[in-house]
Amino acid sequence: MLYNSIRASILALLTLLTWSFSAQAQSSEDETIAHLWNEQVLEGIRNDFARPTVHARNLLHTSIAMFDCWTAYEQGATETFFLGKTWSGFECAFDGVSIPESAAEVLEAREEAISYAVYRLMQQRFENTPDGPITMFNINSQMAQLGYDIGIVSTDYGTDGPAALGNYIAEQLIAFGLQDGANEETDYSAECYAPINPNIQPEMPGNPDVNDPNHWQPIELTLFVDQSGNVSTNIPEFVGPEWGEVVPFALDSADLQLLERDGCTYHVWKDPGAPLYLDSTSVASGLDDLWKWNFAMVSVWSSHLDPTDGVMWDISPGNMGSDGSFPLDPEDFESFYNFFDGGGQHPGHELNPITGEPYEPQMVPRGDYARCLAEFWADGPDSETPPGHWFTLLNDVMEYPEFVFRWRGQGPIIDKLEYTVKAYLALAGAMHDSALATWSIKGYYDYVRPLSAIRYMAERGQSSDTTLANYHPAGLPLIPGYIEVVEEGDPLAQFNPDAVGEMKVFAWRGP
Repeated sequence: MLYNSIRASILALLTLLTWSFSAQAQSSEDETIAHLWNEQVLEGIRNDFARPTVHARNLLHTSIAMFDCWTAYEQGATETFFLGKTWSGFECAFDGVSIPESAAEVLEAREEAISYAVYRLMQQRFENTPDGPITMFNINSQMAQLGYDIGIVSTDYGTDGPAALGNYIAEQLIAFGLQDGANEETDYSAECYAPINPNIQPEMPGNPDVNDPNHWQPIELTLFVDQSGNVSTNIPEFVGPEWGEVVPFALDSADLQLLERDGCTYHVWKDPGAPLYLDSTSVASGLDDLWKWNFAMVSVWSSHLDPTDGVMWDISPGNMGSDGSFPLDPEDFESFYNFFDGGGQHPGHELNPITGEPYEPQMVPRGDYARCLAEFWADGPDSETPPGHWFTLLNDVMEYPEFVFRWRGQGPIIDKLEYTVKAYLALAGAMHDSALATWSIKGYYDYVRPLSAIRYMAERGQSSDTTLANYHPAGLPLIPGYIEVVEEGDPLAQFNPDAVGEMKVFAWRGP
């Protein structure tokens, strides 16, 4: 089946993104209908709450709709994914359509069906979002610009043609989505999960109320602005702690475990095992404790965000780039990560695979590069969220004049619309299943934020020197220049004499 080959193509597709990125983007005059509607979906995501899990699913379902609209008018061996199939017990009947004789008429039918399918899905998924009226205006305007009548609501595709087929596919995907485990009807709410810890208040000092330093805490701010620019005084909830219950795209049931915690059953995909936990009674001093080592490194690396510290990095692929090896055992973290200077043990690539020449060095302030890394995936206030970022990259790359539309880089050049709908399905499937696996693990293990962990340790003191008055086995490790005790004469003590004996960390506070 095609979607099995699509699963295998995901890696090849993302590889294409890496080497194609050096070209200049061409105009969008030949933009496909699939690309046009994907941009509407991405804009709808930007106008919604920042919910990566939800939007990975939205991208998958709209990509399935586009793929099946295209495939319904295909006379070759390509199979639909949803039409005429049973997906996780949900049967989507399909009796076929009349395929026009000319290529131009086939293209018109596909474009019309895709437009109605994505339009109807977006009505369902985005109408009640924070900026839903804007999204509805955008998609209504898009349909008008394309010359399509939004008053056509028929789903009788055998009689009423491509518009009805699009409406039918959307109707079936909407029905599927109301029983796929996402809890769409209750705004994707969790049914059992509840946080173990009370809120942390970053605007106040310390973290005095935490119950368990190994678990997640909600963040309470006076004013909260999410990645999509939505302003709220509410405390943000854990997004998708039970997302493992959602129907996957291609994950195998052998990858699923049902695990119990605090009276809840969690569907955990590709369980990596428990993370590091703090033993607050451990006699392991300072950095000898891997839990402390881990969060102390976060504190140290936060100092790297200063663009004025004079540190320059060569960020070219010749100096930075993964060789595919990563530590699998926490005991190997210390040899992999550069604790004080940042980065990991990835040597880069000797030659550009396209030109055969070495890469030119690209020297930039480390602080600029580090902030770009930190901000790109959590940008705002106009974010399409991480799964949407991948679609933005794909859309940009496919518009480069050098891009060649060969599926998986092999075989003949294919039609741009065919390539686009297949690429969207491959990428969306990867994003959706990645979200399922990642958030199922996050929900079950409910792991602590670095902010919570660092403040928890600081509240207790330091764990490196047993002779000092503020020693505590669960305290911060002492690292000269990075994590220290406030002493008499310290500039911090001039503003707050009570700070003497407390902990301080060296970090970039921002511009």
